[in-house]
Amino acid sequence: MSDDDRLARVTLSVVGEPGETRLLNLAADLGPRGLLDALHEQSEERDLFAAVSSRLAEVEPERELEQAARAGIRFVTPSDPEWPQQLGDLATAGALQARGGVPVGLWVKGPLPLTELAGSVAVVGSRSSTSYGERVAGDIAAVVGLAGRVTVSGGAFGIDYASHRGAVSTSSPTAAVLACGADRVYPAAHREMLTYLGREHAVVSEAPLGAAPHRVRFLARNRLIAALTRGTVVVEAAARSGALNTANWAQRLNRFVMGVPGPVTSACSVGIHHLIRTGGATLVTNGEDVLELVAKAGEHLAADPRGPEQARDVLSFTDRQVLDAVPVAVGAHVHSIAKVAGLADAEVRPILDRLEEQGFVEPDEGGWRLGVVART
Repeated sequence: MSDDDRLARVTLSVVGEPGETRLLNLAADLGPRGLLDALHEQSEERDLFAAVSSRLAEVEPERELEQAARAGIRFVTPSDPEWPQQLGDLATAGALQARGGVPVGLWVKGPLPLTELAGSVAVVGSRSSTSYGERVAGDIAAVVGLAGRVTVSGGAFGIDYASHRGAVSTSSPTAAVLACGADRVYPAAHREMLTYLGREHAVVSEAPLGAAPHRVRFLARNRLIAALTRGTVVVEAAARSGALNTANWAQRLNRFVMGVPGPVTSACSVGIHHLIRTGGATLVTNGEDVLELVAKAGEHLAADPRGPEQARDVLSFTDRQVLDAVPVAVGAHVHSIAKVAGLADAEVRPILDRLEEQGFVEPDEGGWRLGVVART
């Protein structure tokens, strides 16, 4: 990428709103430099984006990059090796609530390369979370991280914070995608965490330096969380939760959408319960479930919740029917066992012989009782 193109992208990042669909689509069609030229001239584009055009004279892109560098922030563009190619899916995903499109660039603070986010998992949810939701979110992030995947969230109160904390607890990578500039701390109460992520992991934003958070920017941010990751897990979401907006973006982008059920009496889980019930999300209860969904075939297969296979699991239905009729301590005769099992004596005798060979039953005073294998 030429320096001219990079500077044009910086300028558009500063004067445009994050996720401003029409502007980003024109940048894709005309090229960043071509769009800037149109905005400077007396053109249809200049009239369409009058507010943007009026701010162009105030922008000094070289100065923006210098300020960013002093703050330890880099501007990553589609031509950089670090650019996350999965963001290209936003080009054909349309818009939600007037937000959409591929960003012209991303402002990034922290050593974690954005290429590491290709197989990442987003864990998002309610700001007004419960202790149950925070524990589940943290546990999922920890398991995902131990499997070598990055946990992505939004740095907000509640589930977001628990997700980042869960990843950090296992020394696993995590990235916070913000609705404000990467140089700002929002919420202020998370200064310590966001400073740590910017030093050891990654803080990412589409918004330029100094940009304040507001509702529209959160909506734009949500699409990035969904697009950057392989799947989105929603842990606690009320009926109108912003986390559901992230889930909607994940659906549009053909990413995995997963939901953790909560108490049926909890208002914090009404939204995610509806999403699961209507088929919009796959129910998951732990990190192993998440990994099984987002992994490649045969990778991260979750263990059977029933536990390891037991010896009797290999028996046929009829053999188990007979085994269940054999007493534990005191031997019973064939006729008694057959009667309890509901089978004929002649049918039961060879089965008992076979079960004895396998250690499931043993002779006892002319009858049969459970053997060592069946008792363990």
